[in-house]
Amino acid sequence: MKAYTLGLYEKSMPAQLSWKEKLIAAKEAGFDFIEISIDETEAKLARLDMSKEERFELVKTMYEVGIPIGTMCLSGHRKYPLGSNDPFIRNKGMSIMEEAISLAQDLGIRIIQLAGYDVYYEESTKETAAYFLKNLNKAVLMAASAGVLLGFETMETEFMNTVEKAMNYVNMVNSTYLNVYPDAGNVTNAALFYNKDVLKDLQCGTGHMVAMHLKETVPGKFREIPFGTGHVDFENMILKAWECGIRKYVTEFWYTGNENWREDLYDANQRMTKILDINL
Repeated sequence: MKAYTLGLYEKSMPAQLSWKEKLIAAKEAGFDFIEISIDETEAKLARLDMSKEERFELVKTMYEVGIPIGTMCLSGHRKYPLGSNDPFIRNKGMSIMEEAISLAQDLGIRIIQLAGYDVYYEESTKETAAYFLKNLNKAVLMAASAGVLLGFETMETEFMNTVEKAMNYVNMVNSTYLNVYPDAGNVTNAALFYNKDVLKDLQCGTGHMVAMHLKETVPGKFREIPFGTGHVDFENMILKAWECGIRKYVTEFWYTGNENWREDLYDANQRMTKILDINL
């Protein structure tokens, strides 16, 4: 067994590819697994309605190619947050949560990255935070029943943009099934904003971090920053994550139309593998 596994964010590849093509591309670039995206678009949310036959076919494809879908990025709660003031939206968010856990269970996915938002398109208040915590407790019990781990992503909004803030909710819920799945780029930006040490923030999650997103950022920008052009100190972030017990990592970046996207996959893999191998 490898000392660590390195995954690839699904959106780093053209959306029109079939699952078999995505799995093959990830494997050829050297990755150990793919992270599936369940975002707020109708196309991605529709995946939660996959039939049993479709799920079985996808599992067979994983085995045929020889690489699994290992984690899930569940960002659909941006549109349907657990803390919304609208009861319809809250209920929809809980339905998404239940369906996502069921899909993870059927596909063999062990970790769901949960968006650290009480709300996104609404104003965050004491009331939305209270709704969020109430529904979070329910969601964690669903995950516990299925044996699927939830991990908070540290986000770009102030509600939960640091590991320390995420740990406040982890400690309140106090369950094996709720942990933190930090984003290296987001916490780097937060540390700069608050003038704090990002490595000390990461240390706050020791013993409660299930994986890490390896994403590049620049001050004030959180998406589509090519590796090597931002300010994330991946060497020291990975070293600290390793010391804190993280052994599962996912390179998060986006396909934006580059014809040489396969080279981008390989480059990302080589950059992070080189750093991770130093820790062995």
